[in-house]
Amino acid sequence: MTKSGLGLAALAVAVLAGCQSMSSSGPALASAGLQPTKDNKTVGEVTFEQVGDKVRVTVQVIGLKPEQEHGFHIHDKGDCSSSDGMSAGGHFNPYGKPHGHTRSGERHAGDMPNLKADKSGRAKLVVDLDIITVTPGPASVIGRGVIVHAQPDDYTSQPVGNAGARMACGVIKAN
Repeated sequence: MTKSGLGLAALAVAVLAGCQSMSSSGPALASAGLQPTKDNKTVGEVTFEQVGDKVRVTVQVIGLKPEQEHGFHIHDKGDCSSSDGMSAGGHFNPYGKPHGHTRSGERHAGDMPNLKADKSGRAKLVVDLDIITVTPGPASVIGRGVIVHAQPDDYTSQPVGNAGARMACGVIKAN
């Protein structure tokens, strides 16, 4: 190979390496489409974006009980195959902590704030959470389930906050 051929080959390798590092340096993103469980009409979308050492969770949900709060959690299994959402298992809790509020350091990784529905049954929430990640590791949400409950989470009852039936379920997938 000529010197110019070697130079072009080296340039091609450098360009490819640069492209690979650009695509992997973007934000880590994941999302879940919420589908209703049996006899419910709750649907929505949840996105997860790694922002430094926190994850920004953005939620939009419709079909909730108007002007009520609803428990909202990440569950251990990314399985929404059962009609009642129970196939998603319990709360995501890789560190064996008690259930609690997001302001508490002692809580499940899957504990999130309640969703507050407006008078038309819509809820929006944007919250930055620690403990969970979108990147690989024991606290990664990828492949987990996300559940909207019929009742508000009281943040104290163990192990799940007395949030009631599961109204919607989604599987968190990397984008």
